[in-house]
Formats: sequence, structure tokens, C-alpha cells
Amino acid sequence: MKIAFVVAAAVMILLALGALLVPLVRQGKRNRGVFALVLTIAFVLPLAAGGLYLLIGTPAALNGVAANASTATSLPQAISELRAHLKQQPDDQQAWLMLAQISSMQHDAAATRDAYGHVLQLDANNAEAMVGWAESDSMLSTDHLISPRALELLKRAVQMHPDSQRGLWLLGIANFQHGDYRAAASTWRLLQPQLEPGSTVAQAVAKQIAVADSRASGSAAAAPSNGASIQVQVALAPALKSKLVAGDSLFVYARAPDGPPMPLAVVKLDPGALPATVTLNDAMAMTPTQKLSSVSKVFVGARISHSGQPIAQPGDLEGNAGVVPVDSNTPIKVIIDKVH
Repeated sequence: MKIAFVVAAAVMILLALGALLVPLVRQGKRNRGVFALVLTIAFVLPLAAGGLYLLIGTPAALNGVAANASTATSLPQAISELRAHLKQQPDDQQAWLMLAQISSMQHDAAATRDAYGHVLQLDANNAEAMVGWAESDSMLSTDHLISPRALELLKRAVQMHPDSQRGLWLLGIANFQHGDYRAAASTWRLLQPQLEPGSTVAQAVAKQIAVADSRASGSAAAAPSNGASIQVQVALAPALKSKLVAGDSLFVYARAPDGPPMPLAVVKLDPGALPATVTLNDAMAMTPTQKLSSVSKVFVGARISHSGQPIAQPGDLEGNAGVVPVDSNTPIKVIIDKVH
């Protein structure tokens, strides 16, 4: 296979992304959605470049690529040739890494996870593949939650490479999603020294650390004056009290009624505190760009999880108040009266 075709295609992609990054950063200062994209690119590019170097072996190997590149008609053709090569040599770890990185750039999460999965079959201790598999696996989930297997892979990757920026960022998100706010803050603090002081990314990470610290102390940070908040009164139906078991966790959440199931705001409590009143606000968002103030209405619900995880499982106890306005001035009442 003419692997130079793939190399040339990947180089062109990296150059194009590099040319786009500067104007995106400028625009990202005004648009949080664009900033999220820039942040993603910033983490992906170093890994993609590293994979390209591993495949080539040495910069001198680029000699002759330019001449051959003109015969490569398209990136899909290059990917097709790369896949054909892998059918003949399925143990080519670097080729699988290249396929994973190109698939990631094309936003093909399924192909990305599959390619990283093949790398892990060949090398179970490949930290780059661990992080890449975890990230693409979360992208395939409708709620973008990081699965237990992905969490274990991230822990191993960061243990092996404590300077992995993407690994630390994702591990912090995983800890935050699973309600381990102290671990999330500690993980993101390991990331901070690697970021340029005062940069937009450093500021975003510092903000997430503050939110995690606040939630770890048991009091959510106050919503900003222009932020949104909803007061929720939660109670458990008497008929279901006998179904509570030790180790249960109570999640009170609000999500977009027509959007992804990932909550815009969520808080984790001890079911023993029921009945309880909580305030959901922008500081409880799972991501900086998806929060209560980004929508006009939300679906409000509560779930008692026997597994301790936010993902619903058979046997969990739940209830909801349906769709309510975000600017509601009256408390929202939720009765947990159903078994999932």
C-alpha cells in the first residue's frame, strides 16, 4: 500500500486545522460554542501530530511524499487504502493509530473507537489509545457520560502519563459526572501547571475547579446575577420507602426537553435527607456551554440510584415534574413514585 498517500492527506488536514485555529480563537472569545470547538482542537492536534511522527518514523521520511501526494485524489481514497493495508497487516499498530486520528478529525466516533480498540488489542498499555477510546466512547453515548470502562482506561492512562493534558481533562470530567467532585478538582489541578497562565483555556479550567470545589464542600456556588436557577422540592412516596437500600444516591436534575439527555444542572444527595429542597443553577452544569440559562424550558426529575451512578438502571426509583419554565418563581415539586 502507498502509505504516503495517507501521510500526505493527514498532513494537509493538520495544516488546514492550523490555519483555522487562530481565527477560531479570536472568534471563540465572543462565542462560547466556538471556544468549545477550539478547546477540542487544541487537545486533538498534538496527539494527531505525534501519531503522524510515529507512523513516518523520522522527518526525513517525508522526502518523496510531495511527489506522490499529487496522485492521491481524495482523503476517502487514502483511508480506503489504509484500511486495505490493515486487512493485510492487522497487527500494524501505528496504522491503526493513524486511522483512529483521521476518523476523529472526521467526527466519526464509531470508527475512532474501533480503531483505538484494535490498538489496545495489540498493546493494552497504550495510553494514547486508552484516552482516545474513552473520548470516542463518550461521544457515542446519547448523554455523553463516560462509562465505567472508559473511566478505568483514563485512570490507567493518567497514571502512566501524568502529563497527558487530554487524559487529565477527561478524567476530571468523568469524576465530575460520577459525583466525585473532590477527585475532579484534584485532577484538574494537575492539569493547570501545563497550561499557559492567564490563557482562555486556563481560565476555563480554573472555573471548573471552583465549581467542583464548591460542590465537594456541599454547597453549590451561587449562580451569577444573570444566571438561571430553579428551586426543586423533592419527596419520596411512602409506598417506595421500603425499597431504599444502603448506598443509594439521589440525583436531582434538569435537562433540555428536546435535547440530549445529559443534564443542564444536576446535584447528588443522600436519599436519607428526603424530603429535601435544592436549587439547581448554572454553576451545576456538567459542561460550561450547556446550562440552565441556555434554554427557556427544562424537564425536571429526580432519581434514586441503587448503583450510585447517574445512568438509570432497572429498579431505580424516579419521579418528575415534567417540563417547566426556567424562569419559574415558584418551587417545582417532584414526587419519586415510580420504579424504573
